[in-house]
Amino acid sequence: MHIVLVEPEIPGNTGNIARLCAGTGMDLHLVRPLGFSTDDKYLKRAGLDYWHLVKVHYHDSFSDVRKQYKGHPFYFCTTKAAHIYSDIVYTSDAFFVFGKETEGLPESLLEDNEEHTVRIPMQAGARSLNLSNAVAVVAYEALRQNAFVDLRLAGTGFGGSDHI
Repeated sequence: MHIVLVEPEIPGNTGNIARLCAGTGMDLHLVRPLGFSTDDKYLKRAGLDYWHLVKVHYHDSFSDVRKQYKGHPFYFCTTKAAHIYSDIVYTSDAFFVFGKETEGLPESLLEDNEEHTVRIPMQAGARSLNLSNAVAVVAYEALRQNAFVDLRLAGTGFGGSDHI
């Protein structure tokens, strides 16, 4: 499975998502322009010492991602979708596409892919979840549906400790 961040702006979010990818084996795709340097200390800090476990791919445009991975299913995560993320059946080669923190995905991209847009239900009046939280919610639903294939659970996954 793959996580695609289109023009992410906040280094801490991207670092948290990189750590999630390290823990789940998902590939991380970053679509330029990025709102930070890849040398940013907050990016590195949020990803901790997991960076060597993350397969990070850089792309100059989202159309480059689509061309390179033609034939793979793409799901576009947005607050504007009709489909709830947990109502979709995901395959192990799925790509989950998220937009920048301040604007989300471009309207034209959502319109062109309306049947593949998904949302996380929220309380009325709430604009959106934090990007890294939204990625985690969708990613773990897809992993659950695929019986957590290829995940090697070495501990509890809670805060660096094997104790609950």
